[in-house]
Amino acid sequence: MADHLTAKILKEHLLSGQLRPGGEIAIKIDQTLTQDATGTMAYLQFERMGAERVRSELSVSYIDHNTLQGSFENADDHRYLQSVAARYGIYFSRPGNGICHQVHLERFGIPGKTLLGSDSHTPTGGGLGMLAIGAGGLDVAVAMAGGPFYLDVPEVMRVNLVGALPPWVGAKDIILELLRRLTVKGGVGKIIEYGGPSVAGLTVPQRATITNMGAELGATASLFPSDEQTRRFLAAQGREGAWRKLQADAGARYDDEITLDLDRLEPLAACPHSPDAVKSINEIGPMPLDQVAIGSCTNSSFQDLLLAATILEGRTVHPRTSLVISPGSRQVLMMLARCGALEKLIAAGARILESACGPCIGMGQAPPSGSISLRTFNRNFQGRCGTADAGVYLSGPAVAAVSALEGRIADPRRWGEFPDLPEMPVIIDDRMIITPPEDGGAVKIIRGPNIRPLPLNSALPDTLSMTVLLKTGDNITTDQIMPAGAKILPLRSNIPAISEFVFAPLDESFSQRAREAGSGLIAGGENYGQGSSREHAALAPMHLGVKAVLAKSFARIHHTNLINFGILPLLFDSPQDYDRLRRDDRLVINNLPDQLGQDGICIANETQGYKFTVKHRLSPRQLEIIRAGGLLNLMRAKG
Repeated sequence: MADHLTAKILKEHLLSGQLRPGGEIAIKIDQTLTQDATGTMAYLQFERMGAERVRSELSVSYIDHNTLQGSFENADDHRYLQSVAARYGIYFSRPGNGICHQVHLERFGIPGKTLLGSDSHTPTGGGLGMLAIGAGGLDVAVAMAGGPFYLDVPEVMRVNLVGALPPWVGAKDIILELLRRLTVKGGVGKIIEYGGPSVAGLTVPQRATITNMGAELGATASLFPSDEQTRRFLAAQGREGAWRKLQADAGARYDDEITLDLDRLEPLAACPHSPDAVKSINEIGPMPLDQVAIGSCTNSSFQDLLLAATILEGRTVHPRTSLVISPGSRQVLMMLARCGALEKLIAAGARILESACGPCIGMGQAPPSGSISLRTFNRNFQGRCGTADAGVYLSGPAVAAVSALEGRIADPRRWGEFPDLPEMPVIIDDRMIITPPEDGGAVKIIRGPNIRPLPLNSALPDTLSMTVLLKTGDNITTDQIMPAGAKILPLRSNIPAISEFVFAPLDESFSQRAREAGSGLIAGGENYGQGSSREHAALAPMHLGVKAVLAKSFARIHHTNLINFGILPLLFDSPQDYDRLRRDDRLVINNLPDQLGQDGICIANETQGYKFTVKHRLSPRQLEIIRAGGLLNLMRAKG
């Protein structure tokens, strides 16, 4: 039987279940990664499991999110993470070494391996032919301890790439066109495989841009074949021995297929406030710009930044526009310096930031009030940039660079011939990656005062009586549930403190009302919990007493995070039930443990005096977790 690439990798790693639609499978995880905004909690959870050493083939702890050290919290977290890494056998990528996804491509990624990361953009690794999946920190902690990762058998969509990219059109335009066609819900429950005659012409950094933003489609993962482009990339990194050829069999069948003619693409941008609000640059028009930001894990490779430097050479950034550059890794920054591109960027007036996530996660460089910012990032959710009333557009580096010069969103095709970009030898310098000692038993783990004990939920009661604390619309993001930014991110290891900001962008009174209610429910629309993998969007509401979320549909990672922390995810049976529900209604579910085993769950709305039925899509394993009050409770109960 002809297999697609997804089936090949899943079969190599299958531990239980069958590759049949609708079922749940468990797979072996070869590699894990964490970053510092999610890693502290992941390692606190790993410690609670009692393992003496990580059991994955490779685990890496990256410092790339919380790098602004305005006070002690971030620095304390970094010290904790470094000591945990040494204690348990984890590689530690020091602050300044780069963004986890870029560095993992360069130094650790291996075709055909599975990678689980506590960051929603972990699927970037699919540009190397890895099955790379984003997850909550608790799932990653379980994988580090040698446990399996569970997922529903995904549908597999093939994207056939034909034709050739026109001059000034890049990989970012490919994924933006897919977002325009499929929307942010188009990839939910799917793995996206890229194939067709044009794949061979895309470099690994270009492929990584596309797989990175597969997360914005809601996809579980995105995959490119491992071919000659992959071999060349790994050889340049001094890792050719990690290469293996991997591709789909001829005649492999897919659940869905779509063809993208690259010849017909033009420069695109996503408009505020969603990555799928895509228009051509000409449709948007010459929008005046206050800020341009080039970098992030999406477009911060050497090739991307060399293109920007070449465009900027001998010119000056427009007086009304601020330009900031975030190199994806220390390797990229060193290569820019060696070839002279860094000097060109600085001479043009660009401000060089450290090799970290920075503005993408709201850590610095917030634009002015009511301003317009153009960024080569992957998300433009409202307020994510740090300024609630700013409008953020997303584009590729060519559009961003010429727009910085013109002071307005501009079409780079008016700038003549596309520049010829030279290649240069890759600089390999791993001194900022700390290899763990063979035996970390004597290592002392250092905990700062902001690192608080991990809160746990209680077991599921027979009766749930809950107040509807909030009613949301569609596509609610984890940024809206648990905001990021320079003020809030430092509290990631302190759940009582960070819980004060739950749902703050939607309702600043939420945390107080939740505490007063004692037991609460959130009513959500479609695709509830899209975006970041941050499990704080489940953990902090749990700490405030949220017992259930009732939504029209859920984003994959957030649905799992809710289960892992004992919050019951339920589904509306009809749109009318959502419409009828009001904030502050008192809802009661009786005989809940028994009802979970039935087709429908009856909820009494005591405030309005009616009953309605909801559903769930929980597997027997997930039901066991919910009944225990969360995954850690279940693991402790089982010893």
